[in-house]
Amino acid sequence: MIHAYRHLKLSGDTHVRRVTLARAEVRNAFNADVISELTSVMVRLKRDEALRAVIIDAEGPTFCAGADFHWMGGMKTASYEANLVDSQCLFEMFLETYRLPIPTIACVQGGAYGGGAGLVACCDFVVMAEDALLSFSEVRIGLVPATISPFVIRKIGEGRARELFLSGALIDAERALRIGLANQAVPVESLVAACGEYVAQLMKAGPQALRLTKEVLREVPGLNLHDAREYTALRIAEQRLSDEGQEGMTAFLEKRKPKWAR
Repeated sequence: MIHAYRHLKLSGDTHVRRVTLARAEVRNAFNADVISELTSVMVRLKRDEALRAVIIDAEGPTFCAGADFHWMGGMKTASYEANLVDSQCLFEMFLETYRLPIPTIACVQGGAYGGGAGLVACCDFVVMAEDALLSFSEVRIGLVPATISPFVIRKIGEGRARELFLSGALIDAERALRIGLANQAVPVESLVAACGEYVAQLMKAGPQALRLTKEVLREVPGLNLHDAREYTALRIAEQRLSDEGQEGMTAFLEKRKPKWAR
C-alpha cells in the first residue's frame, strides 16, 4: 500500500501502479469523496517520473455503476451553485485521468455505466471481460452525458457518440471492440493477464518517450497543419538529442536492448 484512501486502494512498484476502486458494496459508484480521491491520485501519479503504466481496476463484480444514488439524491435538492461546483469537480477527475502523462489501462469486469463508462473512455488501453457491458445511460434518468462527452467523442468520434448518448443503449464487449471503446475482450479470469501483457509492452518503451507520445496524442488533433509541422518537428528533434533518445538509437544500432527495457 502506497497511500491510504477511503474508497481507493493503491498498490504496485516503482514502474507500475494499480488504482483500485474499492466500494464493491455499491458497485464502485461515484460520490463526491470518490471523485476527490481519484482526482488527487491522478495529480500525485503524474509527478512520478519513474512510472511506466497505471492500471485502473475495481473490486467486486462491477467495475463502476456510475453515480451513487445516495449522492445523486443529495444533489437533487442542492442549489444550482452546488450542482455546478460538483459537476466541475467531476470533469476535473476525468480530465486528470485523460491527461495523465503515463499510459493508463482500464481493467473492466461486469459493467461500467454513465460516469463509469466515461472513466473507461479516458484510458489509453481498455481490457473488458467478454460478458462486461458499457452504457452512457444518463438520458434514461433524464440527465445528460455532459462532463464525459469531450473524452468519449475523442475516443470514438461524434457519429458513434450520437447514437450511444441519445439511446443510452447497452454496449457489449464485442461492439465495444468494434467501435474503439475497448482494445481487448477476454474471459474474466484472463483480465489480469491481459492487462499484464500491455504493461510488458510499455516496459520496453522509453519512459520519456511514453510521456511525450501521450502529449502528442493530446495536442496534435487540435493543431492545423502549419502548427503541427512546428510542434512535431520540435518534439522529435528534442527527443533525439535527449539522453533517452541517444541511448535508444545507440542500442538499436548496436542491436541490444536499451538500458530502460525490462
